[in-house]
Amino acid sequence: MKKQRTWFITGASKGFGLALTKLALSQGDNVISTSRNGDALRAAVGEHGANFLPLQVDITADSAVKQAIDHAIQHFGQIDVVVNNAGYSLVGSVEEMDDAAFRETMDVNLFATVHVIRHIMPHFRAQQTGHIINIASIAGYYGIPCAASYNAAKFAVVGLSEGLAKEVEPLGIHVTVIAPGEFRTNFMDKGSIKYVENRIPIYGIDEAEESWTASSGQQLGDPEKLVKIITEIVAMEKPPKRLLLGPDAYAMYTEQKATETEEIEQWKSTTLSTNFD
Repeated sequence: MKKQRTWFITGASKGFGLALTKLALSQGDNVISTSRNGDALRAAVGEHGANFLPLQVDITADSAVKQAIDHAIQHFGQIDVVVNNAGYSLVGSVEEMDDAAFRETMDVNLFATVHVIRHIMPHFRAQQTGHIINIASIAGYYGIPCAASYNAAKFAVVGLSEGLAKEVEPLGIHVTVIAPGEFRTNFMDKGSIKYVENRIPIYGIDEAEESWTASSGQQLGDPEKLVKIITEIVAMEKPPKRLLLGPDAYAMYTEQKATETEEIEQWKSTTLSTNFD
């Protein structure tokens, strides 16, 4: 008999978060879903019973995240799985991004994840169980041109997850970082993806915006398959610590690792030359 789980999912009014919310609810689980826009979240999910708790939360605010998690635990008794899904990309070179825009991307993609982890950990430690799933991106392993802040945030999420997994494994808590390639969500729709305002022609952001807008809705990845995999790995005794999803993600990752290995070996003698004689 399937165990009923309680999920805490961020960024749930669209994309992977919405698809996962609907799937978990359909399987009889309890779901706490967060969004900046509570009305949009409730409208997107539709009518559900007592096992659905939609919350309007600014996840970039540490105190708001703590309040949401405390409320969710008071409501359902405990949380079993946290999915840090909220995020967006700002397209532009480092030179074109002003400080506020760069930091806002980091706040949503990285620091919101840190807030959730910080405030769920006391509960997971007390339970001696729990699963933290951080949705990164293949951009956390492979630098995408003109996605400076998104790359920075997602590389950080990968590193955060790797270290966290080692910290909490002795406590009975699992951590999985998921790095998807392109999936057919609204991630590249206008209103979801953002583009720098002050553009320097040599970086080609006008052309990038045209190309990415045209590609939206044409991605090969099926988000329903991705969220089904998430529901499967949380039931595993030994879930993966890192998981690429999508043939494009696999190709980019293996290309990156091969290039890195080649260069590291090329400079091996220099690398090994730094100890005292």
